[in-house]
Amino acid sequence: MAIVAKKIQDAKTTAIAELKEDFSAAPDFIFTDYRGLTVEQITNLRKLLRAKDAKYKVVKNNFARIAFEQLSAPGEVSAYLTGPTAVAIAPKDANEVAKILIDFVKDAPALNVKGGLVGASVYDAKQVEAFSKLPGKLELISMLMSVMNGPARNLAAALNDVNARLVRTIKAVGDKKAESGAA
Repeated sequence: MAIVAKKIQDAKTTAIAELKEDFSAAPDFIFTDYRGLTVEQITNLRKLLRAKDAKYKVVKNNFARIAFEQLSAPGEVSAYLTGPTAVAIAPKDANEVAKILIDFVKDAPALNVKGGLVGASVYDAKQVEAFSKLPGKLELISMLMSVMNGPARNLAAALNDVNARLVRTIKAVGDKKAESGAA
């Protein structure tokens, strides 16, 4: 028979509150199994993620499950909260974080991407990998700006070409008259 605790320990409620605070600061999460990584590899991974304003946090599965439930997170993530779990918390662009994790797996195969919660969608490992191959938010914005600038750039080139042709024609006529006048 299991012993039921009559009082919830303060350390546990504090740990859950800290997780809720971290989770509420970001809309996107990628769950990994970090078993087999060295401290140096985890430190390097955290440094890479920190460059994209993301956190990599080792969590207790029950605490994370409770924190997600209390935050009313969309989707069911409890399937990914088994075994040793670390969560990459992406406050801005989850695509960049997914790229970093998938690239890191190539160098450190011990890292295992379990799945992710991106917006309201729950992704499995293959979907996270496919998501990482998509262009990021900044890349999409630059592509859009390039497409939007195309017509204006073409118009400017066409207008400039009319003037350049006129100048070349006048110069050619002047050269021809100078040549015929000199002869």
